[in-house]
Amino acid sequence: MRYIFLLLIAWITFPVCAQEQYMGQAFSIIDALQESVPGKGEVEIKQSAAIRNLVGTRREFMDSDIQYLDVTGYRTQVFSGNLRTSREEAYTKEKEIKEIFPDLTTYVEYMAPFWRLRVGDYRSREEAYHAMRLLMDAFPSYAKEMYIVRDEVKIPLY
Repeated sequence: MRYIFLLLIAWITFPVCAQEQYMGQAFSIIDALQESVPGKGEVEIKQSAAIRNLVGTRREFMDSDIQYLDVTGYRTQVFSGNLRTSREEAYTKEKEIKEIFPDLTTYVEYMAPFWRLRVGDYRSREEAYHAMRLLMDAFPSYAKEMYIVRDEVKIPLY
């Protein structure tokens, strides 16, 4: 029974501990520090999976020169619907938000059966709340549907 329990724990934690590599280069700072380099010392870092998730992973997107850090953060969800007209409604609301707040990043996504419009990439709940209050003031008719959600966000590296 003990071996089954240990096997189950190892099976659950393996995806969290797997390294994300792109062309042989480690993208997580933890992976980069532990990478074996000839002529240099060895570093072994021991920490919980929760800390590894907080650190995030570095991503480079092909369409831009900007590098991003993928971390768990917050977004403001402005719309969610599963009607026939939900797709058009999400894109219409996105366009209206972009007209007033052109610097806000918006995401229209479909996760069956819902179309969702989410706004922003925020590290803290307070930042997302501040953005939500600005959106509520600008669009009072949307305020009833708005709330803050946890999501994978892209934080630009400067």
